[in-house]
Amino acid sequence: MAKREVCRRCKLFVEGDTCPNCGTSSFTSTWQGRLYVVDVAKSMIAEKINIKMKGEYAIKVR
Repeated sequence: MAKREVCRRCKLFVEGDTCPNCGTSSFTSTWQGRLYVVDVAKSMIAEKINIKMKGEYAIKVR
């Protein structure tokens, strides 16, 4: 199983050629930890780290 790719700018897990959140095409497969944001409006963590879109995010990206 191949490691999933993460956007270097916004840390969103991506499938495809561009990030749907920020539009960049700079990805990495070196990441640690996962964060699932289900409801952006009610999530204190999403507010704290400035997440505007629901989805799966990496905590640390290299």
